Amino acid sequence: MVFVNSRAVAPEAVRPPTLEAVGLDFDHDIELVLAFLNTCDAEKGTESLDDHDQWQQWCTDRGLGTAPDVEAAREIRDSMRSAVSYGTRPPELATAWPVQVRLQRGIPVLTGADALGTVLVAAARLVHTGHWDRIKICPAEDCLWAFYDRSRNRSRTWCSMRVCGNREKARSWRERHTTSA
Repeated sequence: MVFVNSRAVAPEAVRPPTLEAVGLDFDHDIELVLAFLNTCDAEKGTESLDDHDQWQQWCTDRGLGTAPDVEAAREIRDSMRSAVSYGTRPPELATAWPVQVRLQRGIPVLTGADALGTVLVAAARLVHTGHWDRIKICPAEDCLWAFYDRSRNRSRTWCSMRVCGNREKARSWRERHTTSA
């Protein structure tokens, strides 16, 4: 112990950063949750959760292991999409999904018991770290793509200003100039 100006100063303990110690990666969580939310594509008219084989392939492509019930996955995905969409209120789901708490290097970490549990654990981490509020759904009816708002003031509206934002601005301009003529 060292005395400085009549105060005792203890040496600082060197502690490893918790996130690094257990391998948490919020960018990976964001990518996984966005990929799950985007399993339906309004622009292409595709739905990855149409049948169990497509859902299993989606899980396999991401190294998530076994795919649980596809109907439950679709219900949870739709509820999560509603939660991040403008002007919609998600339905109340009484769905519970099993997750596990494991100790990694002495630190408790949530892990999914299956593919859907892994997605839900990633989403829960985003909620608890303040990243969830930045996940949004593009309001363009022909898009509806989930994206992560990386703007400083969290004001991004469109998935892409070059595509959806530009289309909406052009549509709005045409409406204003058509009705005024």
